[in-house]
Amino acid sequence: RLSSCGSGAEATSEEGDEEELPGLLGHGDGVPRLETPTRLPSSLGGERAVFVAAARTFSCSVSADDALWSWGYGAEGRLGHGDEKTQLLPKKIEAFA
Repeated sequence: RLSSCGSGAEATSEEGDEEELPGLLGHGDGVPRLETPTRLPSSLGGERAVFVAAARTFSCSVSADDALWSWGYGAEGRLGHGDEKTQLLPKKIEAFA
């Protein structure tokens, strides 16, 4: 299973306003900061993570069954789920399933 730690990010809106992006650690809503690595509640479909990449506002993982998962800030479709929704827990990218 995956673990994460750190804090949520901030993004700048088109109007130039700073927007806090809590919950981007993959632990769901209400978890803006973790001081020590903590296992994620989602199990990537029961498969082991073999690769993980983290950026400022989103993260991705490849599971042992070669499925691609993403979570975080979904603006501009950056998570690959065909929408702009923020994903607070890892979600499989169906286009690669």
